Amino acid sequence: MIDLETRSVSVKLDGRASIEHQIDIHVLDLVEAVENPDVTVLDILQGLKYVVDYRLTNGKMSHLDLDLMTRLAEGLLHQTHKKSGNLLNQKPTEEADLAFALFGDFIAYIAEFRQAVGTYSTTDLKHRLKIHRRVHARASKEQRVMAASLIGLLTLRFPQFKDWKELVDEDEHDDVEKLIKEYPEKFQSPAMPSVETLWPPPSLYFDKNAESLAEMYQSSTSKGLRAETVEQLRDFYGMNRLPPPKKASLLKMILFQLSDFMVIILILAAILEVALGDIKATIVLMTVVVINVLIGVVQEYKANQALEALLTLTVPKASVIRDGQQTIMDSSELVPGDLVVLEEGEAVPADLRLCEVAQLEIIESILTGESVAVTKSIRTIRQRTRKLPLGDCKGNAFMTTVASTGRGKGIVVRTGLKTEIGKISSAISSTPNVRTNIEIKLSRLGMFLVALAVILVILIVVIGILYKRDPMDMVLVGISLAVSVIPEGLVAVVTISMALGVQRMAKLNAIVRKLPSVETVGSVTFICSDKTGTLTEGKMGAQHIWSSDNSYYNFTHSTSLDPNEGEITKIQSTPIEKVLNGNEKSETHAPISIEKYVDTMPGGLVAALTVSTLCNNSAVNLDPETNEWKPVGDPTEVALLVAGYKGGLSRDWFEKEKGFVKMGEFAFDSDRKMMSSLFQISESSTTPLSKTHAIVLAKGAPEAILKHCTHYQVNSASDKKGFEYLDEFPSKPITEEFIEYVSAQNNHMASSGLRVLAFAMRKIPLDDAKGIISSQKSTNSETELTLVGLIGLIDPPKAGVKESIATSKSAGIKVVMITGDHVATATAIAKDLGIIDPAYPNEQRSMKGYEVDLLSEEALSLQKPFPVVFARVSPDNKLKIVKALQRTGQSVIMTGDGVNDAPAIKQADVGVAMGIAGTEITKQAADIVLANDDFTTIVHAVKEGRQVYDNILKFVVYLLSCNLAEVLLFLCCVSINIELPFTTIQILWANIFADIPPALSLGLEPAEVDLMERYPRPPKEPVLTLVNSITILFQAALMTAMSFIAYKLSLDNVFPGIDTLIKQRSFTFLLLTSLQLIQSFYSRSIRNSIFVTGMIENRILVFSFFLASGLMLIGLYVPVFAVWLELENPGGTAWIIIAICVAIQFVMVELFKLLMRTFFLPPKPVASRQQPTILQLASNDALDK
Repeated sequence: MIDLETRSVSVKLDGRASIEHQIDIHVLDLVEAVENPDVTVLDILQGLKYVVDYRLTNGKMSHLDLDLMTRLAEGLLHQTHKKSGNLLNQKPTEEADLAFALFGDFIAYIAEFRQAVGTYSTTDLKHRLKIHRRVHARASKEQRVMAASLIGLLTLRFPQFKDWKELVDEDEHDDVEKLIKEYPEKFQSPAMPSVETLWPPPSLYFDKNAESLAEMYQSSTSKGLRAETVEQLRDFYGMNRLPPPKKASLLKMILFQLSDFMVIILILAAILEVALGDIKATIVLMTVVVINVLIGVVQEYKANQALEALLTLTVPKASVIRDGQQTIMDSSELVPGDLVVLEEGEAVPADLRLCEVAQLEIIESILTGESVAVTKSIRTIRQRTRKLPLGDCKGNAFMTTVASTGRGKGIVVRTGLKTEIGKISSAISSTPNVRTNIEIKLSRLGMFLVALAVILVILIVVIGILYKRDPMDMVLVGISLAVSVIPEGLVAVVTISMALGVQRMAKLNAIVRKLPSVETVGSVTFICSDKTGTLTEGKMGAQHIWSSDNSYYNFTHSTSLDPNEGEITKIQSTPIEKVLNGNEKSETHAPISIEKYVDTMPGGLVAALTVSTLCNNSAVNLDPETNEWKPVGDPTEVALLVAGYKGGLSRDWFEKEKGFVKMGEFAFDSDRKMMSSLFQISESSTTPLSKTHAIVLAKGAPEAILKHCTHYQVNSASDKKGFEYLDEFPSKPITEEFIEYVSAQNNHMASSGLRVLAFAMRKIPLDDAKGIISSQKSTNSETELTLVGLIGLIDPPKAGVKESIATSKSAGIKVVMITGDHVATATAIAKDLGIIDPAYPNEQRSMKGYEVDLLSEEALSLQKPFPVVFARVSPDNKLKIVKALQRTGQSVIMTGDGVNDAPAIKQADVGVAMGIAGTEITKQAADIVLANDDFTTIVHAVKEGRQVYDNILKFVVYLLSCNLAEVLLFLCCVSINIELPFTTIQILWANIFADIPPALSLGLEPAEVDLMERYPRPPKEPVLTLVNSITILFQAALMTAMSFIAYKLSLDNVFPGIDTLIKQRSFTFLLLTSLQLIQSFYSRSIRNSIFVTGMIENRILVFSFFLASGLMLIGLYVPVFAVWLELENPGGTAWIIIAICVAIQFVMVELFKLLMRTFFLPPKPVASRQQPTILQLASNDALDK
């Protein structure tokens, strides 16, 4: 639901702004009506009708916002096809008719609405307007008038819709011709003001034949464009070129890396070390700078490879026919309507609609990722979408792809940035390169530490000078302390931690392309994942069959291609006759295993598997090298074929052993939504089937199949099985009650996440079958069919995905599923995976792609709750989803595989491309590539990212605690004017040799056990949060207090044997250094007790502890170093006091962590409930603001 506060703002609006405001509210209401029963679609449409009647008619307003009109057109089209009735008898609803009328009104009055409508394909409008429901004899007069008006508007004002026959089903062409005669005025002059010539919008036009397409551009499929038309087209469409992307020079990339604040700090620290005469430290620091800059430049270079790839793909020359003459010209001169000639080996210079092919095959790997050449044709594709997958656009050729064999001709339909490769180039290059969160945070931390160091050092130096100390000594001490405050090892730790994270993620099949993404992935709050192939297996399998005698059959191991794996079980239920008569309710019984023997197999199952196997053009072959079964063909058909194989009925068995001979077929198309095949039985067949008859087998969408059925199969009265049942072919006429029952079965299977198809059969005389084949008319084949049943196909979840989603929820991360499936199917799978929790229906919702189209980016971001399932989405929807989430401060992972996903992947905080199914451009735009295309890998990557940031944070907290303790100790001593506790060389020794090794080891810390049981940190949260700052101050204050008290007491000669200044300084040096080394073990977790984290799990830390301790002892007991460091053995008393202080430190740190866990740290996420927003999480750190 949209936040109602956005509606309550009082704004004084006049004229156009007022109308746009009213329409925008109604468009938003169309989305809200899906979830809110108090808002009805009819009321919304009537409100729009009021706006039209009183604010738009008679030319009162002819121009409105284009984006608003685009969303309005989508909203109205989603209503125009709504229907009432069952699968067989359908008529428009009242809301559909009103939306239909409004669609025509807005075409008539608003120029931008006409511009939006012009972007739709003819087939798309045909399927969504459903004009055929309003032209037949049963339609009302009002419906017929509306249909005539709209057909007239579309055909007279849009060149791409000039042929009305493309807008109406073939069965209703006669009705439209009657309509034209009945209302001739509607087809002679448009019911809207005259406008200038409207050129067709850039589109693929895969549903247009070449001749009508050429006519739209005033071109010809033989002579091409006329020369005088070219300039008009170029003025309208622009030049056919891709603008070069901004390319940074090597020097700029280096300077950009050097501008990082932490790198500047390292350089300044190196200069200070030179001033102090420590050349070795300077070399180490500058080495870190060089490595960091080198890694940054390499990463930026890789990030620019997507643009570099696009830049090298431009096609310089093209062979074009104009005025009947073929010439070679610069490809940038091409315009839509040009006739381009393609020869073998040539690159395609623009997006084309092919009009002539001769064995033409084109390699489209740059767009689709498939290395196999695609065979092209000129056949029109009647699909109800304008966004057909590129691999299915057989009648198109795309800019920068290459003709591998054959030749062809094509009409240019898109040029420049409107081409497929141009849109990708524009989207990728328009996304600015920005610093990642970790880079910004470290830069801010560096600024803070520099400011802190300067303040503290100035304070110490000033106080010392006021006490008449040597100014030069105080300056040297101040510089040493400044160097210690700044964690010069931070950049090295960050780089090392990320590099190790990359290695660990690579072992988990996550290939990191951009180093900072290792950390960024750990802070994500949303994972937006494709369903197919990522959450699911990406392959279809038969799950259930319902036969029309009311029997149910289940498949095990449905997605396995091995025919011998899995079985079919039957669930017997109440006979269909008793259910329809109302005598008994449908009841099911225990499952029974079905033998793979046709003579004993239930007749309904034999009929269904016969259609499934034979009305099919796919294949499954055993690879002799790998001994694995390989599919060939459409995944849906493969699943149907395998279903037959699992029942023991293979195609070879039908054809070679049972004598089934294929006579012909009528292929599937989106208009009929079905296909049919005809088979005859050979004379040598041993089956009881008649040799004088043929069998028509049909499969397709349930509503399409049922429309052509007159009967349905029932149980055999004599209980015949197998082919004897098919020979008897028992059936009954379809009744209204049966239609309702089938509709209920269809809805039940669809709501369970299954893709549902229907099967049908028909027995006809052999001579009639031959006549059908010769007629080449599908209507002769697909009539008077007998319904066999329904089959439900499933793309099951991948193993481990459900557990990974639960882990994500436990980590406070919301998972959003994005799919092109129907919303019911998507919702069912989401519930099965745990993305939607049925226990909290009001906190989770689904949204369709068309609803995303209706909403602006801002309105989508205000959805409460934000949808967790997006169905029927386009790549444009994915980009809008990412931007909407980012508007609310969320950090987003977006997955994708197709080339159209590249813009959304690049926009996301972490873009994840599929390594198996993904295209090369998509991978180059991504931050991470999944080698196994598995959602579980994303969750592993999140854990690794959290571990990297956790380790960086531990390093910062530990090192700042230690360094701040040194500064505070000096500040305390200077404040009361006592001798300084350390010399300058002792400060540097403690800072470089005692602190740094354990600190670096914390950057290699293994993941904490509860790492994935915490809320994600807010993306804008600073490194030094309230909790972290308190922790640093406490640890520093604790070490400072014990060191200062011990030092002061030693100066007062309280401890025996520690009676000289050198021993007193040595004692204090040993005490503070020991406390710091022991603190490294407590720093293995900021929140958890050492009893949880342990002491020896991080072996590198243990080694570093002993190394640093050894260096400390060497400085104390080896004479050469002792003299150089001005240290002396303080005696046994000192070590006893050190042991006591270490014990006190242990108790205090454990009590402090207990206090922090109890009162300051947020609770762990509850996986089953709605996760808090980033703003809510950020409120925990409100005191940082």
